[in-house]
Amino acid sequence: MDAFLELTIANLTSPMILFFTLGLFAAILRSDLHIPEAIAKGVSLYLLVSIGFKGGESLSSQGLDTTLFLALTAGIVLSAIIPLLAFKLLTYSTKLERIDAAAIAAHYGSISIVTFLAGVEALENSKITYEGYMVAVAAIMETPAIVIGLWLARGKGAKLNKSIAREVLLNGSIVILVGSIVIAAITGEEGLNSIAPLIVDPFKGILCIFLLEMGLIAGRGIRVGNNKFRSEVVAFGLYMPVIGAVAGLILGKLISLSEGGTALLAILSASASYIAVPAALRLALPKAQTSLCLSLSLGITFPFNLTVGIPIYLSLAAWIS
Repeated sequence: MDAFLELTIANLTSPMILFFTLGLFAAILRSDLHIPEAIAKGVSLYLLVSIGFKGGESLSSQGLDTTLFLALTAGIVLSAIIPLLAFKLLTYSTKLERIDAAAIAAHYGSISIVTFLAGVEALENSKITYEGYMVAVAAIMETPAIVIGLWLARGKGAKLNKSIAREVLLNGSIVILVGSIVIAAITGEEGLNSIAPLIVDPFKGILCIFLLEMGLIAGRGIRVGNNKFRSEVVAFGLYMPVIGAVAGLILGKLISLSEGGTALLAILSASASYIAVPAALRLALPKAQTSLCLSLSLGITFPFNLTVGIPIYLSLAAWIS
């Protein structure tokens, strides 16, 4: 219990969480603080390149093995099963339309790369090692949930076509993340060392700026969408990440991931997308309430995971390992 409290306090008082909190309250209190869109996009691009390159270098140094294959398979399975479970829970506990429940389920089956980064940071602060190829697992978990979400929404105008497939597979965040992994896998440690002053050294500071922007977006979503947040919908945004995390912990243990790798699989399973899925569903399900999906994933689940979720998942990973 003492270890959990120490981890929670350390997480809550880390610079990146405090910057997120600053943005959150600034938006709720209607401050005119904002990050220019060009800078926000540049920061997002940097983070994806950095995390992808470091993960690809780790993949290069380890090479292909059974554990990697099992981890990638576990990611695909989780990304397919979690939206099915989320849809059932939403159907039974809320009065949402089928198309909205399917759209939300797709968000919760996919992942938040920033939540993943926060988990990596927490592990490094706690000096817990993890498999570097988990970033490849993160990349592969983006797509299956979108397909499942569209299948769940069938009969309400959802169609799998070339345009949607292109939007999913060529989404900018997926292209740059996967591309960085491939480049780093080719160039290896030498390639990473050659650009370390750009990829490694500024990472934490730039992450703080990005989380400030995420706090501003989450705060605006809470302020504008509070009339849509019925109690049962808010409750879903709080208990669904815990359910996803438990599923990730179980699979991580079954495939013999390390304590850190198991924790990261749980964190990925607990997170909810606010980049790749909204971009894809904008074309596929134009009648779905995108604002509700984003407000729930970014305004409820994202802050929950950053503040108390990650310490819980790390503690459970330590216990189960």
